[in-house]
Amino acid sequence: MQRALIRELETIVGRPNLLTAPEELSCYSYDGTGRIFLPEAVALPGSAAEVAAILRLANRHGFAVVPRGAGTGMTGGSLPTAGGLVLATARMNRILEIDPENMIAVVEPGVVTGDLQAALKKHNLMYPPDPASLKFCTIGGNAAECAGGPSAVKYGVTRDYVIGLEIVLPTGEIMRTGVRTEKGVVGYDLIRLFVGSEGTLGIFTRLVLRTLPLPERKETYLLIFDSLARATGLVAGILAAGIRPCTLEYMDRTAIRVVRDHIPLPLPPETAALLLVEIDGSGVEVAGQQDLLVRYLREGDIAFRHAADDRERAEIWLARRSVSPAVFSLKPDKISEDVVVPRSRIPDLVRFTEELAADLDLTILTFGHAGDGNIHVNIMLDRTDKREAEQGAAARAALFQFVVDLGGSLSGEHGIGLTKAEFVPLEIDANALKVMKNIKRMLDPNNILNPGKIFPGG
Repeated sequence: MQRALIRELETIVGRPNLLTAPEELSCYSYDGTGRIFLPEAVALPGSAAEVAAILRLANRHGFAVVPRGAGTGMTGGSLPTAGGLVLATARMNRILEIDPENMIAVVEPGVVTGDLQAALKKHNLMYPPDPASLKFCTIGGNAAECAGGPSAVKYGVTRDYVIGLEIVLPTGEIMRTGVRTEKGVVGYDLIRLFVGSEGTLGIFTRLVLRTLPLPERKETYLLIFDSLARATGLVAGILAAGIRPCTLEYMDRTAIRVVRDHIPLPLPPETAALLLVEIDGSGVEVAGQQDLLVRYLREGDIAFRHAADDRERAEIWLARRSVSPAVFSLKPDKISEDVVVPRSRIPDLVRFTEELAADLDLTILTFGHAGDGNIHVNIMLDRTDKREAEQGAAARAALFQFVVDLGGSLSGEHGIGLTKAEFVPLEIDANALKVMKNIKRMLDPNNILNPGKIFPGG
């Protein structure tokens, strides 16, 4: 990046907020995929006006701009594959308003998700989306990827809570869309277009979020199985029985093994799978659901453990949220996918992954959000081993084809980014893909905003 351009960027954001030293650039060169692409500079704007000025400059000079939250993404969405400028939102980290009466919050994109949840709790409110990285991921990144989490089975995902946006468009215009009310049907629903667009259509600078009353009570159960097939087959049955959990998580034998020391409740040695079931709501509602669940489990002769208190509940959740990082004790690398299938087809998916692991001589484990069919498939390997790398790629391609054949989706919450782009035509038909590309071209005629993401071929 030419020195004259660097000086213009410094004029916009201030010299301390433009990073160009190699060691600084390195900190913004990677994400959860482990891939590395070095940017030419990193800007940390402090306002929508500064973001707009940067994008206007990018259009004049033709350099790429890649939005970045905390860099926790798993598909390369925040990687500067074309070099250029990383636009990090770390300075735009204020909770601007919490309105308990109307149950909304207004935040900047750099607010950490867990910090928002803690602030809302003081007002007896909750923001339900709860990705595993909630202690460090940001609201802007969550909105860009339409993040979910364990509570999605009852409460939905990020797009269900974003009701208003301030967005800087790729050409530098500042647009405001959405409402602060429960209803609003004036014009096209642009919120749904931009949430989940992975930083390719605009940069969020302010988000209006719907919140909910904090549940009065919560109860947590671990269901224990010596048969993987029975555990996965029970998911649809639990929901069909009229039980409405806020969480219905699944872990296979390998996932249990890597976090077993963190699970506070004793498990039989033959444990092959766990279902983590949580019920929340008013005291009366939870008591009724709890009775229904316990009766269902006893009638089905299903072993279970009940978390006695908040400490045990927290330890169970620590174990569940630790699975993804803990799997590196098995192999130095992994291919992490977040496929989605109809709940009734989860047993088929899990059986397929077991067969795939045996056929290709790989370690493949499954865990995740069974309540909404969003299963995390981790293919463990050593990328320096050519055979394992090739087998891992083959396993991934076979997994995607199988999932689409089941009527599922390539991604439930991680997005497409860089790593899944070539597989998008498996799920999106040619006409829909053409419409999406036309929208991108219309909003970003010079293709400066996060180029090379989502679409096959860049």
